Amino acid sequence: MATLAQPAPPPSAPDPRPAPHTAPSPHPDPEPHPDPAPGPSPALGPHPDPRPHSVPHPHPDADWQPAPHPRPADGPLPTGHPRPGAALPPAAPETRLRRLTPQLHAAVMGTAVLGTAGAGLPLAGLPGVRTACTAVWALALLALAVLLPARAAHWARHPDRARAHLLDPAVAPFHGCLSMALTSVGGGALVVGRDWLGTGPAVGLAAVLWAAGMVAGLVVAVVIPYLMVVRHPMEAPSPVWLLPVVAPMVSAATGPLLAPHLPAGQARATLLAACLGLFGVSLLAALLILPPVFTRLVAAGPPPLPATPALLLVLGPLGQSATAAAALAGAAPDLPYGRALAVAYGLPVLGFALLWLALAGALVVRARRRGMRFGLSWWAFTFPVGTCVTGLEGMARLTGLVVLDGAAVALYALLVAGWLAAAPATVRGLLSGSLPAGPAPAPRAPAPGTARTR
Repeated sequence: MATLAQPAPPPSAPDPRPAPHTAPSPHPDPEPHPDPAPGPSPALGPHPDPRPHSVPHPHPDADWQPAPHPRPADGPLPTGHPRPGAALPPAAPETRLRRLTPQLHAAVMGTAVLGTAGAGLPLAGLPGVRTACTAVWALALLALAVLLPARAAHWARHPDRARAHLLDPAVAPFHGCLSMALTSVGGGALVVGRDWLGTGPAVGLAAVLWAAGMVAGLVVAVVIPYLMVVRHPMEAPSPVWLLPVVAPMVSAATGPLLAPHLPAGQARATLLAACLGLFGVSLLAALLILPPVFTRLVAAGPPPLPATPALLLVLGPLGQSATAAAALAGAAPDLPYGRALAVAYGLPVLGFALLWLALAGALVVRARRRGMRFGLSWWAFTFPVGTCVTGLEGMARLTGLVVLDGAAVALYALLVAGWLAAAPATVRGLLSGSLPAGPAPAPRAPAPGTARTR
């Protein structure tokens, strides 16, 4: 029997829900865009950054951070500023040696200037003051005697790490601290060290340290700027750039102390001429760096909290050049108009140094109130301030003005406070094994859209 055909059902409305994807699309997806900021995925957990060491998002402090650079196999390279509050577990002696960085030479510089600057104050005649200054200088000499073999062993056993420091744009400028540590300790041997060593051994020690520091300073003043030009991906000026070029100025300031111990004639004149040349090398190089540093500070706003003490490094070439001018004028009394030229240069420069000290000090207080914690950058509170003390002492000798002596005493009190803030924390970090690891990379910048606050 034939069956009646059933009418076809009316077409149903299309399902609004999307059908599940079961087959690959004939058109492949374009190359996926990397995440704006790597982080843990809620479903898959942590995942590697698809962009190795990408540049962080722009933020108010971005211009003060060093450009990205490759990391060695054993961890991140140290940068110029430690992570606030970073605590590292104690390390074995070999690990501590591997993590040793050139920043520790700043501790030698800051301790040495504490002794030599104190000996030039009008209060140095009080009982026990000069002995205390000599003891502080002896502590700097001891620290230098320990640090020099340690750095040599670091280069011998861990050359990969040492070369990585040279290629790190934030660590490389600190190689200039070696020269300044040598020359500052050598100059202190003639100022206060002779009380304990005797004149002959003190002169010999000062001559060896000055010659070694002078050569090291000239090498660093050429090599580090060369690396900055051809190897370091620099984006913004930093006060740390002054460290390699201010080293010859320290040699120019301490060299005239050796002049009275050389025979009159060619030997003494050659030394003073060399010091004048070192003065010019450092001064002109610093004048090239200081304007962009100030411009960046005004344009980009305050630096990150750990980097704020580095602003005091600007005082180094200012105070040290005034010290060198006074020392050269005193060592060459027959130089025509030598004393007048030294005073005409030194007093205006020291006036600007005091202005910068007030500005940098206000920013340091601001950073401290916002949570700035200890780092090796705190040694910027010592040596740069000490150069201003010695500069004021030199100008006071040339002019006889009591007000300059009073200003030197006031700045020396600030120097003592800075040393007391940096030295005990450094010793604790060395004993615990957390300090030699060096600074850690700066934290990732916040998302775009943040505005700079002044």
